[in-house]
Amino acid sequence: MRKLDKLRTRYLNDSLQIRLGGLAANLGRITSFSKNDNHFQVVESILQESKWFIEWTSSDLAIETLTELVQLQILLAQWEIQSHKKWDDPNWRIDLANQSREWSQRVLQMSGLLNS
Repeated sequence: MRKLDKLRTRYLNDSLQIRLGGLAANLGRITSFSKNDNHFQVVESILQESKWFIEWTSSDLAIETLTELVQLQILLAQWEIQSHKKWDDPNWRIDLANQSREWSQRVLQMSGLLNS
């Protein structure tokens, strides 16, 4: 079984709340790792993984939540593309950190974990 298949299987074994919490945690990791210019590859990996998390969870989401997460998935793809050209710009990384932190909080709210 390929690495991605194993990750997918493990990810889908969790409840929807936990999966969304994992996505929120990934966005928090982007916030943290983007503060250091040596962490490009880590951030790139987290961006890719986060897009997969949304893809794998999409069939279990209410349409309103799905609509928001598709917007996030597009944003993640844009960040991934931009990161190749702008990673060395500390202002761009600060903006990335701020946006990913906001999305992390938003997805954590969506998860319902804060209400448990």
